[in-house]
Amino acid sequence: MVTLTINGQDHELDVPDQMPLLWALRDVVQLTGTKFGCGMAQCGACTVHLNGEAVRSCVTPVSQAQGREITTIEAIGDDEVGQRIQQAWLDLGVAQCGYCQGGQIMSATALLNREPDPDDAQILEAMAGNLCRCGTYNRIRQAIHRAAGHEEEQA
Repeated sequence: MVTLTINGQDHELDVPDQMPLLWALRDVVQLTGTKFGCGMAQCGACTVHLNGEAVRSCVTPVSQAQGREITTIEAIGDDEVGQRIQQAWLDLGVAQCGYCQGGQIMSATALLNREPDPDDAQILEAMAGNLCRCGTYNRIRQAIHRAAGHEEEQA
């Protein structure tokens, strides 16, 4: 048995210690907002927060998440920065197909929580592990600037 704190609630799971956190979240806890993309931590679709840090849940074993606060896309709106990121995403129409957007929002929220006033280089570095097949990278960057309060950098 593993006890995980997910979105502020404790969950007792009867899963192997090495099960990827992604599958525990999706298949056992039924939180399906975190997506499977590549299974190799290369695309970012599976990004969640462990104690506020963006991690790839497809390669993170549940044993590594035990004793840490797990936040998924379902609860990111409970975070003030997460709310600002989500609103900026909506305001700028960032999403196209939307598949990667949960992971993008999770990475962007982690960035602004640790660096409230990022420049373009910091944004590019923080978001480098998140792929978007629709190519919305410019709108993602603009939305992060907007959430950080930099309206003038929207062009």
